[in-house]
Amino acid sequence: MSSSEALQDFRVFAATWNVGGKCPSENLDLSDFLQVHNEPDMYVLGFQEIVPLNAGNVLVLEDNEPAAKWLTLINHSLNGPSDLASKALRPTASFGGSSFFAKPSYKKIKKTLKKLNEKKLKSCNCILEMERKAAKDFCFRCQESNFNLEDSSTEEEDDSFPISVALAANQMKYNLVTAKQMVGIFVTVWMRKELVQYVGHLRVCRISRGIMGCLGNKGCISVSMSFYQTSFCFICSHLASGEKEGDELRRNLDVIEILKNTQFPRICKTQNSRMPDKILDHDRIIWFGDLNYRISLSKDDAKRLVEMKDWPALFNKDQLKMEREAGRVFKGWKEGKIYFAPTYKYAFNSDTYYAEGVKVSKNKRRTPAWCDRILWHGTGLQQLSYVRKEFKFSDHRPVCATFLVEVEVMFRGQKKKVSTFNFQINDLVPTRSSFY
Repeated sequence: MSSSEALQDFRVFAATWNVGGKCPSENLDLSDFLQVHNEPDMYVLGFQEIVPLNAGNVLVLEDNEPAAKWLTLINHSLNGPSDLASKALRPTASFGGSSFFAKPSYKKIKKTLKKLNEKKLKSCNCILEMERKAAKDFCFRCQESNFNLEDSSTEEEDDSFPISVALAANQMKYNLVTAKQMVGIFVTVWMRKELVQYVGHLRVCRISRGIMGCLGNKGCISVSMSFYQTSFCFICSHLASGEKEGDELRRNLDVIEILKNTQFPRICKTQNSRMPDKILDHDRIIWFGDLNYRISLSKDDAKRLVEMKDWPALFNKDQLKMEREAGRVFKGWKEGKIYFAPTYKYAFNSDTYYAEGVKVSKNKRRTPAWCDRILWHGTGLQQLSYVRKEFKFSDHRPVCATFLVEVEVMFRGQKKKVSTFNFQINDLVPTRSSFY
């Protein structure tokens, strides 16, 4: 690290939530889920099953309406009430006393939120190019931001940029960096608006691991980007389901194939660019999602340990823990201590697991399990909290983690002081009593 560089800490909030194919209503409050009072520098949010995983969604047409609603609700929680994106969820006409809701346009909402970025994302954050720009030598050696490539569309869109949008930009605390959907998997990244200008090299890769190993009902979306001079990779995945003996090996294979086949496009033409093409080559990596690993116990034994809240004994039979310790998957990755109850499978709008006597068919009953997980890889990452949130919206409980992340910051002039962002969070060290 040169004398013109320094390490600075930023807070990153990561969360995963399998929403069970349910589309949210406009009055769903995500403030507690997003822990907005902690004010992190970056939000990385992953959802699974934002649409029902039926043949129509998997094979024919991707339904973007739920993604539009989730984006709108996230923006509302992070930035407060707004007419800009949320107007898509409001009734447009009335017929016989009933309201008619226009179908929200995911592309238009995403485009509107991106237009609120006061600072354009850089396509290149390489030190050489930043020095060239500082010398007023404009960088022509990098393509325009993949931000535009990612969101290109043949559909007609409203290109107007109303005054209300420009004015609202000054009121935004967080700006949308990217959002991407693959069938039911949806990932979105938000950044404090004053930090967006330091994001570059934005690239997205999707890997399908579903039916026949090639459809998008299972798989992952990976986001690669630079923040100052540090490379980040975020992977949102939904791995193979099933609790039969041997199903964990299919999940292992999904992880292996995702690591092997994820290849980010080269958009930086700077010689000796440090931007990696593969997941494990990034400086800071966070993997989150419905990993679907189960508990290798009978339903009765698992139920007994759940009732006792004996999480250590239950966790000893966690498949992901056992597979990691055996070196068969996620070798070298880390996960925080789990002090919370299994996140799956709940009866809808209930605190009752399906294994606890709920009157359902046998093929729907599941042994409680920690399906929803957050792991990380690389140095310079310190996990501050790892919790689940008590939303009864689906058959899964969402899981959230806060990280303190070291970022290599380059600034012009060795005497310039690097500013710091000191935000307090209330749950730095989770305790058993925090979750009940």
